[in-house]
Amino acid sequence: MGSGALRPVPRLLPFVVFAAGAASLAIEICASRLLAPYFGNTTVVWANVIGLILVYLSVGYWLGGRIADRRPEPRVLGAVLLMAAAATCVLPFIAHPFLQLALQGFSALSIGVVAGSFFATLLLFSVPVSLLGMVSPFAVRLAVRDVSTAGSVSGRLSSLTTLGAIVGTFVPALVLIPAVGTQRTLLCAALVTSVAAFPLLPRRAPIVTVVVVGLMLIPPGAVKPVAGAVLERETLYQYVQVVHTADGRTALRLDDGIADQSVYRPGTVLTGGEWDMPLVVPVLLGHPMRRVLIIGNAGGTMARAIAHEYPGVQIDGVEPDPEVTDIGRQLMGMAEVPGLHTIDGDGRAWLATTQTRYDLIVVDAYQQAYVPFWLVTQEFFNLARSHLVAGGAIAFNMARVPGDDRLGEAVSGTLATIFPDVRIWPALSFNELVIGFDQPVSGPALRSRLAALPVELRALGPLVSTQLFRVAPAKDPLTDDRAPVEWLTDRALLEEIAAGGHFSENLLPTHP
Repeated sequence: MGSGALRPVPRLLPFVVFAAGAASLAIEICASRLLAPYFGNTTVVWANVIGLILVYLSVGYWLGGRIADRRPEPRVLGAVLLMAAAATCVLPFIAHPFLQLALQGFSALSIGVVAGSFFATLLLFSVPVSLLGMVSPFAVRLAVRDVSTAGSVSGRLSSLTTLGAIVGTFVPALVLIPAVGTQRTLLCAALVTSVAAFPLLPRRAPIVTVVVVGLMLIPPGAVKPVAGAVLERETLYQYVQVVHTADGRTALRLDDGIADQSVYRPGTVLTGGEWDMPLVVPVLLGHPMRRVLIIGNAGGTMARAIAHEYPGVQIDGVEPDPEVTDIGRQLMGMAEVPGLHTIDGDGRAWLATTQTRYDLIVVDAYQQAYVPFWLVTQEFFNLARSHLVAGGAIAFNMARVPGDDRLGEAVSGTLATIFPDVRIWPALSFNELVIGFDQPVSGPALRSRLAALPVELRALGPLVSTQLFRVAPAKDPLTDDRAPVEWLTDRALLEEIAAGGHFSENLLPTHP
């Protein structure tokens, strides 16, 4: 091909590489969102997504450079873009069967099925991402006319690719996914890619573009079909689902939905589960409780119970996702909770900026199966203790696995390095209550105070009295610098699943 045929190409390449960079990162963001309702969005999931996307891009860079050297033709680059657009637009549709397989794996507690569906889904992203990775080296090959300017040309196009990637990160995450959902965000990435091919393949690119626009008109189906689902929403933070269960509860589930984050039953504030555990703590304080902080308020299950069992108490409920709070008000009775003041934000950040002191701080914050590490460190416990009144306490709903107390021991032992009296109540097989008292309390005093439990909770008195035990300070406490809570949780969960464990139980009977 003569040099005259190549002259127009450099004027087009800045938009081409910008579009490819934007589309590749948009696909990465969407990959995490497709997986989140099934596998969560933890550090482990993100590490796999980012790592494999980088592998696919590396393959694309290598392959793009080789093909560009053999056939440095604009129409070949245009064909690469159109193939990438086509592969991107089918992703949300062909990924669905693999994700449904993951649901079956969770139901059967099959590690092989769950892991297989996870990596099979990620493998689907290899084609569009590798094709988009080919664009940058191909564009450099077309743009370089003189070896003396190769560095500046390569630098300019690489910077535009990176700028596109920045746009492809923030626009989907902050605008498109909350506004139109993951499926249509992926189709937007395909649309941008096909439009970038217009000047390179003016006859074929419009056909692919029209097909992509047509697919955008298809209404997205349920993200995660589950019996009894009454609401699905992709918020700025996570995937949210509300389900009516067979036993009459309304359950709020986030991301992978392995555990219910909040439950609601109109006839009772008791749940029979882990939300009932902290209800015993107010009587253990030895003084009237006036103000409570709940970190991880979610749909308001615990706030509703505390307000009912201890009338007149003022409750601050901190929840990072304001849309979860709105759902709690609409569907889970939270609007009826007297004395509840909701706060949008992180619990630790709230404590760092408020002067309020509390009689009780309850931590019930989880990201999927994981307690956020910054809420179980010495630094956080120091901050929390500074916001307690004299004689106050902090209480943790701590997830656990039968026979594996490593996480609970790490958290309670760390708490004991800051609080003078720390107790654990192993109330449930999969949950225990960790309590840190601001002032030491004798065993007889705790047992006598249990007599003041509200009537509905009296059955818990003997259990707490016989099962509550003191914790010694940890020799290797958790800190902001080192708190491997995800590693400890993953190891325990995988061992339990491999053993065929069953993840449900009741603490107290509930009333229909």
